[in-house]
Amino acid sequence: MELMEKRIAEQGRVLPGDILKVDSFLNHQIDVPLLSAAGEEFYNAYRECGVNKILTIEASGIGIACLTARFFHCPVVFAKKTVGRNSDDECYTTPCVSYTKMRTYDISVSKRYLSPEDRILLIDDFLAEGNALAALLDLSRQAGAEVVGCGVVVEKAYQRGGERIRGMGYRVEALARIRSMDPETGIVFCR
Repeated sequence: MELMEKRIAEQGRVLPGDILKVDSFLNHQIDVPLLSAAGEEFYNAYRECGVNKILTIEASGIGIACLTARFFHCPVVFAKKTVGRNSDDECYTTPCVSYTKMRTYDISVSKRYLSPEDRILLIDDFLAEGNALAALLDLSRQAGAEVVGCGVVVEKAYQRGGERIRGMGYRVEALARIRSMDPETGIVFCR
């Protein structure tokens, strides 16, 4: 998506440790018109797949998932990283390693919100090592739901996550694919 690449090039900041900061429009402050256009892109890619639910992980995936669901007219379910005292539901649970936080969370989704009747589109902000998508795939598998594909805003194509998820047989659509990035030389997109 040319518009997303342009915004990343203009406002993205490459930090040491292979971190891309896009918090001015994607995962801290949300540019609603931009993410709405991103949601429409995901809709156009998956509109024929019978999506009836979108699954993401808190917190950064929720905004883009909601704006995507607007086009599918379906609910968004997000995996929680912590379970509150008010949760008395049985849950599907799986470990998930956070690339940016360098820690493992047990993420969970109530069994009331995923079922074998669901045709799920996974949505997330970033794809680096593929840990978040792999964890969401596991939750979907536990529920017996069918995952029709994955949509990510930014894929670090030089890392193994995209290859990992595609190698498992899943379609992955990325709005911006980064070939390389460096704090000194900047960002190079795949063409």
